[in-house]
Order: sequence, then C-alpha cells, then structure tokens
Amino acid sequence: MATFFALILIGSAIALAAAAILGGRIRQAVADYGLALAALVAIGATAGSLYFSEGAGFVPCELCWYQRIAMYPLAPILAIATVRRDTDVARYVLPIAVVGAGLSIYHVQLQAFPDQGSACSLDAPCTAKWVEALGFVTIPVMALISFLLIIALTVAAFRHQPAPPSPEPESPSPVPRIEALT
Repeated sequence: MATFFALILIGSAIALAAAAILGGRIRQAVADYGLALAALVAIGATAGSLYFSEGAGFVPCELCWYQRIAMYPLAPILAIATVRRDTDVARYVLPIAVVGAGLSIYHVQLQAFPDQGSACSLDAPCTAKWVEALGFVTIPVMALISFLLIIALTVAAFRHQPAPPSPEPESPSPVPRIEALT
C-alpha cells in the first residue's frame, strides 16, 4: 500500500514538473484544474495518514502530528475553494503548506541522520521508518511531496486567475449639452 502511495505521489510530481517545463496546453490544464488537483492531494494525504495510524496501526511521532496539523485543514479548505473557484485561497493555503513542508524537511533529515537528538518520545521516535518504499520513500517524504505538490498546484491556479475587468473610462460627449433656459 505504501509503495502505491509513493508511486502516485512521485508520478504526480514528475507530471507537474513536466507540465511546467513543456508549457502550452498541459500547463494550461494544470492551471485550470490546480485547485481541484491540490484538493485531491490534500484529501489523499489525509486519508493516507489516517490509514497508516488507524488501519496499519503505526504510532505517529510528534513531528507526524505537527505535519497532520498542517495537512488536515488543507483538505476541506481546498475542496471548498475548488467548488467556489476561489483562487484567492492561495493567500491562506500557502503559509500552511510551507510550514508543513518545512516540518517534513526537518523530519526527513532526522530520519536520514538518526544520531542527532530530537524531542520525540521513545514510544514513537521520529527516526523510526514505518514505511520505506522504493528504498527511500518514507512517510515524511510522502508528506513532503504532498506539501510541495499542493504548493505548486495552488501557485499555478493563483497565477492563472483571470484579471478583473477594468472599468471603462467614461468618454466625454463630443457634443456639449445645451440646456434650455425656459
């Protein structure tokens, strides 16, 4: 199951990078559906984290909880923004996703260099690798990829938003009005 999640996330990241590089219609499609895709990533990451803790029985560490605190609200916020077509959601989604990505980066490096100290408990150590798909994809790596995808898709949707129509200036009448004196 973890390998499936890992392959989906990595494939999505590669497809998004290709769209950004290739441009044209692919970039337009990503921009048009950016909020919906970001919502799907957030919902999938939320469902995956719940599966790992509730279904598989993995005990989340303290950093996992902080990453969940950043990810869980993104699912309903992005879903509502998708329905409302609210690209201004980027103003409050991006700070949450950037903080979540920062936490994930810190967690990934803790797992890469486990000899350093951390604030996690012995019951649920931050250095434990409950999943290691494809030789390098752990739960914090999946969270990081999810946050980065959400950031990229939200920025694509935000940059694509149509400009508000500018009001047309009133043109002066070419013939002056003359009012009757009577």
